[in-house]
Amino acid sequence: MVFASPIFLFLFLPLVLATYFALPRRFGNASLVVASIAFYVWGEGTYVALVLASVGFNWEMGRRIGDAGARSARRRWLALGVATNLTLLAVFKYANFAIANFDGAAKALQWGTVALAAIPLPLGISFFTFHSISYLVDIYRRNADAQRRVASFALYILLFPQLIAGPIIRYKDIAAQIARRERRFADFAEGVRRFILGLGKKVLIANTLGGIADPIFAIAPQELNSPAAWLGLGCYTLQIYFDFSGYSDMAIGLMRMFGFRILENFNYPYVSQSIREFWRRWHISLSTFFRDYLYIPLGGNQRGKARSYLNLVIVFLLCGLWHGANWTFILWGIWHGIFLIIERASLSSALERAWRPLRHAYALAAVIGGWVLFRCETLAHAGAFFVALSGQGATTRLTYPLLMYLDPLAATTLAAAVVGSMPLGRALAARIDMSAKAHPFLHAVSFVAEWLWLAAVLVASCAYLAAGTYNPFIYFRF
Repeated sequence: MVFASPIFLFLFLPLVLATYFALPRRFGNASLVVASIAFYVWGEGTYVALVLASVGFNWEMGRRIGDAGARSARRRWLALGVATNLTLLAVFKYANFAIANFDGAAKALQWGTVALAAIPLPLGISFFTFHSISYLVDIYRRNADAQRRVASFALYILLFPQLIAGPIIRYKDIAAQIARRERRFADFAEGVRRFILGLGKKVLIANTLGGIADPIFAIAPQELNSPAAWLGLGCYTLQIYFDFSGYSDMAIGLMRMFGFRILENFNYPYVSQSIREFWRRWHISLSTFFRDYLYIPLGGNQRGKARSYLNLVIVFLLCGLWHGANWTFILWGIWHGIFLIIERASLSSALERAWRPLRHAYALAAVIGGWVLFRCETLAHAGAFFVALSGQGATTRLTYPLLMYLDPLAATTLAAAVVGSMPLGRALAARIDMSAKAHPFLHAVSFVAEWLWLAAVLVASCAYLAAGTYNPFIYFRF
């Protein structure tokens, strides 16, 4: 049940909101837990028992770590909890990949192969596993107290806005809100506003661009020409941003409707002037998770340059592997790790002296090149796509001309996406808001205009959904 679907918008969400606000406050959390379980059962009924068992196990591990007085005892319980969570993730997400690679090597060496039925990937396993690990580590570090109520801990793990595709929320950042939060109209209105913006990003922009990118990436490598390859890559670059940032906006908006305030997950990453800056702006909750729970524990940059470079490679190799059990994801992670090493070793000082547009062009080229690895399903496909981008692909442009993909709607959407990926709208809104505060009439006009615009976005998005033009969020498969 994706957020951008009629069943969610017109049935599930209205019922959950009506129930939550109709019940007394003391039943609010319980109603959200029930709704979240129903949400997961709708999309993944097979594995709901697995998710609930994970909740129970991590709640108990948290209590054990919290109650242990000696640091050594806390460390043993933490090791058990983290190892169990990682084993769960490894079995369901990486077993198929490991067996396939083992069989490939065994076939080459004329060994016997391993027969294993394909293991389906439970929805959201990467996200709820990382939530659990961060919870246990924070209790071990005494940055948070163990949750004594299993229902409250279940709410933290299962809360449906962030259950399937994040953002990754630290328990210590939300613990007080789980215990008590206000029901304010201002929060609800801001949540609705943010949700509609995310819905528009997903349905009106990401889906339209996906309708261009997907057919181009499906072209046989020997038939792909350079202009089509660049168009497909440009559309995918913007599609994945509006798709995932749109989901994050919708999740943040939904949380706000129920009184929760969580941190931002995107901050206009395509305006970055280095890869280091990119990772401070892209999927912020994931990059800070790897920093705080992996990079720093490995030693960070405190053990010399060589060790810090190795730590970066380890972190981004695992970051790539986290996104999917495929060599293309692994190389995508290493790609970013290498650029970060180069920047830290020598490039940063040169970038600081370089012309600003040149710094931006460098960062954008590195990010876009990485998206080739991220989007292609095989290394061979990625290699052929790079060849086409270099101008060495198919020589004829008649088989897949650009006008085949760029109708007026697609071209307009592409232009809007380019503008929307920059903070121009935010700067304009801030200026309008500043001017409106000094003039009550202008304030009223801007308020009405904003909500009329949001209503138009909502109506247009619903019209697209009614026409059956939606597709699942990209990050649902991670």
